[in-house]
Amino acid sequence: MTRPNILFITSDQQRGDCYGFENPQVQTPHLDRLAREGTRFKAAITPNLVCQPSRASMLTGMLPLTHGVWDNGVDLDPAVGEQGFAGALARAGYSTAFIGKAHFATKATFAPTGTPEDRFNGELYDRGWLGPYMGFQHAELMVLGHMHRTRPPQRPIVGHYERWLRSRGRDEEAAALWAAETRAGTGAAQTWSSALPVAWHTSSWCADRTIEWIGRRDRSKPFCAWVSFPDPHHPFDAPAPWSDLYDPASLTLPRHRVKDLERRPWWHRAVLEGKPDLSDPVMLKFRTEGSRCPDQSDAQLAEMTANYYAMISLIDHSVGRLLESLEAQGLAEDTLVVYSTDHGDMLGNHGLYLKHPIPYEDLLRIGMIARGPGVARGQVVEAPVSTVDLAATFCEAGGATLPEAAQSRSLLPLMRGEAQERPVAYSEWHVHASRCGVALKLRTVRTRDAKCTFELDSGAGELYDLRNDPGEMVNRFDDPACKGLRDELEQMMRDRPGTVRDPLAEPIGMA
Repeated sequence: MTRPNILFITSDQQRGDCYGFENPQVQTPHLDRLAREGTRFKAAITPNLVCQPSRASMLTGMLPLTHGVWDNGVDLDPAVGEQGFAGALARAGYSTAFIGKAHFATKATFAPTGTPEDRFNGELYDRGWLGPYMGFQHAELMVLGHMHRTRPPQRPIVGHYERWLRSRGRDEEAAALWAAETRAGTGAAQTWSSALPVAWHTSSWCADRTIEWIGRRDRSKPFCAWVSFPDPHHPFDAPAPWSDLYDPASLTLPRHRVKDLERRPWWHRAVLEGKPDLSDPVMLKFRTEGSRCPDQSDAQLAEMTANYYAMISLIDHSVGRLLESLEAQGLAEDTLVVYSTDHGDMLGNHGLYLKHPIPYEDLLRIGMIARGPGVARGQVVEAPVSTVDLAATFCEAGGATLPEAAQSRSLLPLMRGEAQERPVAYSEWHVHASRCGVALKLRTVRTRDAKCTFELDSGAGELYDLRNDPGEMVNRFDDPACKGLRDELEQMMRDRPGTVRDPLAEPIGMA
């Protein structure tokens, strides 16, 4: 078989249950079709619960403490990034491109760092920069992609999409429309029906630019393109008419939507109530207000959820455009298409919102779908896997290799329907105090039926029997009846493959 093209599509902060094939309330017809025509992984997890570490893991095939991006605010070393799947495939003869939100480096830096994502490096885009970046020969970046009303506008503008958006209309009309509301809401946190025209939206831009690049690429080579949509990450600002797609009153809300911190490990309360360790007042305000969410009424949570679902449906529409473009160009049969995300969102479950160092399934479990040459149709894989495995998957498909330090294991055998032993998947996070005022060392192991998180400095933890307690209501970490299971999971944690980088780099920006 000739080497396939590879189209890797990701969203940002999409829960594992927010697909039509798992939740009939969510309209994702194109992703549902992708799953029917291919294989989906029911127990896929993220190697980290926030953007930068998880995205670096997808690229490099390494766990966060191996590639060194242990929290947001820690940049991926370009020498490490260039050895990831993009660089490996480029060296093996592929044309490679990245389009959309990368977040391999920090935007909210304390001082200039010189990366293409650094908030001080807008002049780079004046010079017409289009890569290379982290092994991708071509790059069109969306450095932030999220509109935050409390964040002051950045000058000079950083990011291809951001510069393009500011040029729409007159007097920065697009930015004003993005922040404007088409109707009154309930006051739900970071939620509004945006007046931004859909043609100017991030999802439309990502699909437009990817279709254009695939159409003009060097056709003598196979291609590998990573298109990265920045939604449904908060704020929940779906544009009309997509914001009218869901009736909040008709949506089912989480059954358990109140905090029960007295039943949880100590750090749950600490991260929710601590003050971020930041001296910059603008960063402190944003981290305190932008990444936390006050308790919401049921009506507010329903409005937030409706907008979150609408953002996913708009991405799904854009995925449909990408798939139709492959069909139109005669590329569908020769292209491995993979869809996934970086992490989930609490969306009111357990009384929590957005993301925190609290590895409930809402954050940890993510969707992963594959379709393409040799991929079994209509297959559901229940073995625990991770997005860290995608790098080896792409490299095996393209005849390339990753460095020996990578912990990635190819998913191609599972995609073909072959048996493969997969007892555990790993997630890890060294939480910097600039996030929530407390430093943590979290290690999580996820098997098919259980999950355990260990906080190494304090010895505390949480253990959930996912088969009998899928809602994660009862922490069995200190239950004598579960000592054998806890010991087994702790040994798995201790047997984590690969090396842990020592020393770990200090953050150069806000975590």
